[in-house]
Amino acid sequence: MIYVVVGAGPAGVVAAEQLRKLDPLANIMIIGSEPEPPYSRMAIPYYLTEKIDESGTYLRKADQHYSLRDITIIQQRVTKIDTAMNTVITESGEKYRYDKLLLATGASPSVPPVPGIDLPGVHNCWTLEDAREIVRLARPGASVLLMGAGFIGCIILESLVLRDVKLTVVEMENRMVPRMMNEVSGNMIKRWCEQKGVDVHTSTRADSIESAGGGKLKVNLNGGQSVEADLVITATGVKSNMQFAIDSGLHSDQGILVNSFLQTSNEDVYAAGDVCQGKDFSTGEYTVQAIQPTAVEHAKVAAGNMVRGHRSEHIGNVNMNVLDTLGLVSASFGLWMGAEGGDSSELVNEDAYRYLNLQFKDDVLVGASSLGLTQHVGVLRGLIQSETPLGVWKDRLMKDPMRIMEAYLACSQAQVATA
Repeated sequence: MIYVVVGAGPAGVVAAEQLRKLDPLANIMIIGSEPEPPYSRMAIPYYLTEKIDESGTYLRKADQHYSLRDITIIQQRVTKIDTAMNTVITESGEKYRYDKLLLATGASPSVPPVPGIDLPGVHNCWTLEDAREIVRLARPGASVLLMGAGFIGCIILESLVLRDVKLTVVEMENRMVPRMMNEVSGNMIKRWCEQKGVDVHTSTRADSIESAGGGKLKVNLNGGQSVEADLVITATGVKSNMQFAIDSGLHSDQGILVNSFLQTSNEDVYAAGDVCQGKDFSTGEYTVQAIQPTAVEHAKVAAGNMVRGHRSEHIGNVNMNVLDTLGLVSASFGLWMGAEGGDSSELVNEDAYRYLNLQFKDDVLVGASSLGLTQHVGVLRGLIQSETPLGVWKDRLMKDPMRIMEAYLACSQAQVATA
């Protein structure tokens, strides 16, 4: 069997390793578009703060990791799939035949439609190449404007603060991390950042960017204010890398569409990770979950289904995010925004930066979000994923959500007793 994996991120690497375990004699190759060995984008912030060098971002540190497993790494960009001939074609014209193909091409930054966004000194923070430029420009004391305060933006934010720059953050929504925190908790994160010296503007967008001379940029905001910067970083969302798959005739929506086996509209082609529109555990709907735990789980399931005799369905992933913003840890799980017809319980301590929000459907916890309460992270995810009936504990948690650990222990013991 010949397995080709397109994409050298976590999903691609885990899938190739799983394929080797399940099919020891197969021919396996990973085709990635970047010149570096497979690396983790989530490690780039540590590179920015000089906690690691470039090699520290590599997904597998051993020099011979791939060759010892007889996994071939090819550094070219795929531009087309010929599904009739079971062949992938790269931009250099090279053709690689496959019996089974996995698309793990990830996502790319969305570029906001702002005049001047292509000026020198404006960068994404997505690749190692981007990171090298940020290291060069984000010197101590430099003025930096960060567009976007979502999950990725807040990870970059912490790295910039540690580089001792003068940082301004601009976010279009009315709070920080709007896709994992509600208005109360999102604005608690904003106040936390402001206390750490970050200038945060929510409900604000950049209207244009222009050269201010001397290598500086001027960012004009929608409220009439202008901010000068030595560096502008955009972190305004991502989009799935699926254009060549669409051009090749595979069905797509927000990502490449798959069935419960992570199989695309072509029986020999599978998808995983940020490019895959897979099943959401909480809703049963098919969506793109651009988070690394989902990418890794997709990779394992898809790889298993690519190998004969290892068929298994993907039950869906709990949408989860855990974020450390300058020492304040926030987390969200499942239907953190609530379920239709459900109940919710909330604890707020703004002075201590403590927040907990529980979302119920009947007597089952279906979603949660927290701030400054790291000890509950595993319990929240476990209760949601197990769909454990809470019984009388639902009413107790409605009165005091901080009893979540007690509820978890009591309900887990009850399930064991009745098993």
